[in-house]
Amino acid sequence: MLKWLWLSLLAIILDQVSKLVVDNTMQLYESIPLIPYFNLTYVHNTGAAFSFLSEAGGWQRWFFAVLALFISAVLSVWLAKLQKHETLLALALSLVLGGAIGNLIDRLAYGYVIDFLDVYYNTWHWPAFNIADSAITLGVMLMLAESFGLGKSQKANLSDSD
Repeated sequence: MLKWLWLSLLAIILDQVSKLVVDNTMQLYESIPLIPYFNLTYVHNTGAAFSFLSEAGGWQRWFFAVLALFISAVLSVWLAKLQKHETLLALALSLVLGGAIGNLIDRLAYGYVIDFLDVYYNTWHWPAFNIADSAITLGVMLMLAESFGLGKSQKANLSDSD
């Protein structure tokens, strides 16, 4: 099901272009209100999700880069081995792969990930994220939905039970 790699490439392109626009037009920590509960806020994340290990001293850059490379390789092999009827899983894996590579590019190029999507309520802010993080999250949600049977045809379900 490598025909779905176009979706990974689209996620990478949208992610990298959006990060370049933010980096070239905003100052670090600048925040631009767009609509209620949503800002563009330019930050650097040296850690993982929710800034996990962001204060670890630098080794986390290479740890997360190697982890992303490993996960990308596993996802690529998994994607290549999917059957034709496993469309939803192919879609999900392609999104996760594109997101992982998008953030990997940042880690290798800058030593941090550029985040800028800021969702908030009153004074509470969700940790800033980016297009790659969104692709990963959507992909994982689709994987979960697929694991509960969404997107499986009756024919596929019958062959799975044999």
